[in-house]
Amino acid sequence: MSKILVFGHQNPDSDAIGSAIAFAYLAKEAYGMDTEAAALGAPNEETAFVLDYFGVPAPQVITSVKDAGAEQVILTDHNEFQQSAADIREVEVVGVVDHHRVANFETANPLFMRLEPVGSASSIVYRMFKETQVEVPKAMAGLLLSGLISDTLLLKSPTTHATDSQVAEELAELAGVNLEEYGLAMLKAGTDLSSKSAAELIAIDAKSFPLNGNQVRIAQVNTVDIAEVLERQEEIEQAIQASNAANGYSDFVLMITDIVNSNSEILALGANMDKVEAAFDFKLENNHAFLAGAVSRKKQVVPQLTASFGG
Repeated sequence: MSKILVFGHQNPDSDAIGSAIAFAYLAKEAYGMDTEAAALGAPNEETAFVLDYFGVPAPQVITSVKDAGAEQVILTDHNEFQQSAADIREVEVVGVVDHHRVANFETANPLFMRLEPVGSASSIVYRMFKETQVEVPKAMAGLLLSGLISDTLLLKSPTTHATDSQVAEELAELAGVNLEEYGLAMLKAGTDLSSKSAAELIAIDAKSFPLNGNQVRIAQVNTVDIAEVLERQEEIEQAIQASNAANGYSDFVLMITDIVNSNSEILALGANMDKVEAAFDFKLENNHAFLAGAVSRKKQVVPQLTASFGG
């Protein structure tokens, strides 16, 4: 039997990669499973900082499960097939650990699923370490802490669950870091966008959502200066238009999120801008508009667009 690959979503962030590495370790230690972590993309700057800080090698990058020599997989930090490996429907999903909505998902066989509405998949994996009484190595604690910090913007996002603060404190102690100091350094490591082409920038953290017959691409970039990103609006729009044409997206919504002041600017292009405007009760001027207090794609953008598009 080949190894069971464990991986997060496409365009992986710190939670996708951290939860996959940590769960692959836990599954081996607690359940005797022959698991190996993988990633559906190279680590971004933030995640590269995390891996380097805790001395953890980046997992192998794959696009096809079968090409990687596996027939079974465990998904972390996602369950929607359009966000997963290219051949996900051709292999057996034996497990899911996730904190997102469940959509476009079905399997032929029963499987293990652990779904909780908490701030990160890493939060769930940490609780599973405690439940199985498997000791959390320092590096694994660091990866799980980083996934939680990344997905909740250092516990400031509305996606932060009531239990996440305690989880973060415990993981920070196990990882041997100061939560605030490490968290800020980590988040800032992911905000240098100057070296990214416009095409790379809009793909840093992007997911596709089928909304009432439309393929809507929703991306997010973190920054400490929204105006600096908007200085590149023309080239960003060209990259968005090219992406829409190449992939059949009806609409592209880019969240430019200020991690210091917890606000976002929405830059959007596509066939249904009336629905985007209705979703957020704003008017796009020159294809963008300010969205006060918005930092979470999952809670403050996707549900609103889903309702506006009609499902």
